[in-house]
Amino acid sequence: MPLRLIRTGNQTSSLVLRVMLGVVMFPHGAQKVLGWFGGHGFSATLDAFTGKMGIPLVFALLAIAAEFLGSLGLIVGLLTRVAALGITCVMLVATLMVHLQNGFFMNWFGNKQGEGFEYHLLAMAIGLALMIQGGGRWSLDRLIHERIQVQKPAAA
Repeated sequence: MPLRLIRTGNQTSSLVLRVMLGVVMFPHGAQKVLGWFGGHGFSATLDAFTGKMGIPLVFALLAIAAEFLGSLGLIVGLLTRVAALGITCVMLVATLMVHLQNGFFMNWFGNKQGEGFEYHLLAMAIGLALMIQGGGRWSLDRLIHERIQVQKPAAA
C-alpha cells in the first residue's frame, strides 16, 4: 500500500468531517446491507439496483460497500481517502440518476415527488476535502503511517 494513501496530518477538521460523514452515511449503508433503519436488506437492495435501476452488478456491489464499509472506515479513519472516494462516487451517481430531476432543494415539506440534490453536494464536498487532507487526528491511517515511519531503517 503506498504510504501517501494513508499519510495525513493531525487536523481536527479532518476528524470532524470524516466522523460526521461516516455517521450520516452509516444508516444508509445499514439499510442496504442489514435492513436496519427501515431498509430492505442486502438482497432486496441488490435486486432494486440491478433489476429496477439497471445498475451493473459490480457497480451495485461497490455502491453498497461504499456506503456501509466506507462509513465505518471514515468513522475510525481507516483508508479514509478510499472510503471518501467511494462515498463521493455514490453521491455523484445518486445525484445524476435520481435527484437532479427533483431540483436543488430537499423535500422539506413533503410536497414534491422526490428529494433534491443539495445534501449530495455537501457530502461530495466533504468527501473531496477528505481525499485531499486524509483522516487527520485520531485516525487509524495516521497511527499506521506513524508506526510504519518508526519501523523504517534510517537511510545510509
